Amino acid sequence: MPEPVARENPEKLPAFLAHRPIAALIVAAGRGRRAGEGLPKQYRRVGAETVLRRSVKAFLAHPAVETVVCVIHPDDRDLYDQAVGDLGLAEPVAGGASRQDSVRHGLDALAGAAPDAAPGAVLIHDAARCFVSADLIGRTLAALTPETGAIPALPVVDTLKAQAPGDAERPTIQRTVPRAGLWRAQTPQAFPYPAILDAHRAAAGQEMTDDAAIFEAAGRPVRLVAGAQENVKLTTPDDFARADAALLTDVRLGTGFDVHAFEPGDHAMLCGVKVPHDAKLKGHSDADVGLHALTDAILGALGDGDIGTHFPPSDPKWRGAASDKFLAHAADLVAARGGRIAHVDVTLICERPKIGPHKDAMKARVAEILGLPVDRVSVKATTSERLGFTGREEGIAAQAAATIRLPERG
Repeated sequence: MPEPVARENPEKLPAFLAHRPIAALIVAAGRGRRAGEGLPKQYRRVGAETVLRRSVKAFLAHPAVETVVCVIHPDDRDLYDQAVGDLGLAEPVAGGASRQDSVRHGLDALAGAAPDAAPGAVLIHDAARCFVSADLIGRTLAALTPETGAIPALPVVDTLKAQAPGDAERPTIQRTVPRAGLWRAQTPQAFPYPAILDAHRAAAGQEMTDDAAIFEAAGRPVRLVAGAQENVKLTTPDDFARADAALLTDVRLGTGFDVHAFEPGDHAMLCGVKVPHDAKLKGHSDADVGLHALTDAILGALGDGDIGTHFPPSDPKWRGAASDKFLAHAADLVAARGGRIAHVDVTLICERPKIGPHKDAMKARVAEILGLPVDRVSVKATTSERLGFTGREEGIAAQAAATIRLPERG
């Protein structure tokens, strides 16, 4: 534990913390299964950054907080390092079988080798609440006393109904629960460090819903301070969608167009799929006209040149290259800007080969390259009614559109 640093606005902190360090314990050991398939939710991105990184940075930036320690699942060390390894944090702590166990492990670790190096207070925060503000952290700390904890909370405004025992699929109401005096607890929850450590150790083996409940069970009071509506806990896929929508407000549409002639061969690469045909497409790379058009559409939405800018046909290293590399590069550029690809649409224009039998495979391959759900990819085909070079079966044309979402630049 480092020595306390000079703090801004020290008058807002309780007197007992004037010369004692304050630590933040970020709980990030869960699996987040309700968030759907994919990485544990604390390592998923919202906007430009992972959930964990957003939470950690909020506490690192707060002038009252000296130390930030994360409690993580033992299997997640690589993900942790990728998310926050460059932020200079203390060594993470391995979590336990439950959130309560994980917090206790973290509190034990904060004690350090020397008892007088332990913090005066600790903020315990769920990593999934990644929109926590400096004001919320500050007013929670300001409510502390040497004997009293403090948590942010919001008053319950909806009518509450208790479910009657019985059929879970067709629940009925047993009674209406009075909402007066009821609050929805949030994090960070702040406590004098020695008292919360003792309370957690005493509650080991019991199951309690949050750290305030553990503090209450030890006979200690907990104050309520005003929470924040934006301090939501990301739990379900819908929560992540709403968070992205709130952050990624710069919506852009890009279009692309490409043409390749036929030459002797036995297949054509189209949207990443090898389609049998009595000719192949001519080009410096594998001449995948669909992926080329889509790559240009994404680059166009970014305002970042075109496929020839990034992969010059004069460069011999791209001779015969698989075009999925070009498309993946465009997707990486979107991610580097903190954005998301929302939807892509490709139209192949040709008489032959017939695209219908391969359309589903093409959609799946494009979705795989871009890391998108298949329902966010459209691949379709049309003819030019025997007109022009496509009508004469001299080649294939493709047009594409891509919708991306980027964070607004301040």
